[in-house]
Amino acid sequence: MSEWRLVAVGRIGRGPEAELFTRYNDRLRPKLTVVELPEGRGSAAEIKRREGEAILAALPANSFVVPLDLGAAAPDSEKFSAQLTSWIELARPIAFVIGGAEGLDKAVMARADHVLSLGALTWPHILVRVMLAEQLFRARAIATGHPYHRAGRP
Repeated sequence: MSEWRLVAVGRIGRGPEAELFTRYNDRLRPKLTVVELPEGRGSAAEIKRREGEAILAALPANSFVVPLDLGAAAPDSEKFSAQLTSWIELARPIAFVIGGAEGLDKAVMARADHVLSLGALTWPHILVRVMLAEQLFRARAIATGHPYHRAGRP
């Protein structure tokens, strides 16, 4: 199975969010390799540009790039499972990207193979990491018929 990477601006640090991310990441096969990038400084445009350059430099060669963006379509868990399965079948590294507070630079969005939203609500970026790891675990559980995901329940 190919590598899974999470490229994220900012540090998750220690605390309950980091512990919860680790709990789900430890269940993943393969685990997400996390690359944390420093937050940019300067004007909003300069921050996005600098963070964008750092993100692009952190992506594995030939990776299937999936930035998370509020404006993208938000699939349900079953559709996301099918999407993830199709990405795995490409046999390329999969790189998920979480930008900083100013959002993602247009160069990062141009590099995207697919843009993913976890919903229309705005979340702190450290919680987005947790939600992504949980949804990746759920997606693989759905694909393998594991009972973690209880379809048909509200």
